[in-house]
Amino acid sequence: MWLIRFLFKDLYRSLIHPDGRRFMWLLFRYGSYPRNRPTTISFRNYRFSVPDAFSFVWQIKEIFADEFYCFNASTAQPVILDCGANVGTSIAYFKQVYPDARIIAFEADAHIGQVLAQNLRQNNIRGVEIVNKAVWTHNDGVSFGSGDADAASIFSESDKTLVPSVRLRDYLLREPRIDMLKMDIEGAETDVIADCQDALGNVHNVFIEYHSYIGHPQGLASIINTLEKNGFRYYIDSSQSRTRPLVNHHYSSGNNMDLQLNIFGFNPKHTS
Repeated sequence: MWLIRFLFKDLYRSLIHPDGRRFMWLLFRYGSYPRNRPTTISFRNYRFSVPDAFSFVWQIKEIFADEFYCFNASTAQPVILDCGANVGTSIAYFKQVYPDARIIAFEADAHIGQVLAQNLRQNNIRGVEIVNKAVWTHNDGVSFGSGDADAASIFSESDKTLVPSVRLRDYLLREPRIDMLKMDIEGAETDVIADCQDALGNVHNVFIEYHSYIGHPQGLASIINTLEKNGFRYYIDSSQSRTRPLVNHHYSSGNNMDLQLNIFGFNPKHTS
């Protein structure tokens, strides 16, 4: 049995979990579906409008099957800041675990923000404040480029435009307790976390998807240093499994990233 688990780890984990099996079915159904073609996908009791089926299916795996955003809350009404809410998959998960959670959802892309609002309405998901602005270090707007699927970023070179922004630090300081800070903002995390380094004292749990873009400075050490200064214990995971990394510098074919990591942190001082 241990050999099977080792050789087929991801498949084994998917097959033993109900949402893993749902993911496998959705991957079979939409794996060859044309990219960036809007469609509607049903899973569990949800019905989601999605701009790209393939990326959404992988969200199901990470969020529902692998439970990347699972955290322990000391209250039935946790406060969650969802930075980079996309079409609302993460919000559906949070609300499934904590139905009375108060969620502030930030989404930089205006079109995706409309899809997000539509998905919340049609799935009767309440208690969510949508901020259709980019999370950033000030409120003066930020140059933001479009990208395929969920890859829109401040580092994108295509169709760049100035979008409204909010300073995340202000939101952190106005909340006496933040049970979960989830951050998937496609490269802006390094600057945003640096700007929030003195405002993380009331954050209990954090998830940061770290992105490193070729041709730009890497800021992983800055993020880790900020977490350590604020007393967080952290775990770093990567699903790249890249061969010959000293030769193959790209994270994956077709993109301009050379590293993507998931950083999970919790602050022991808030652990009951």
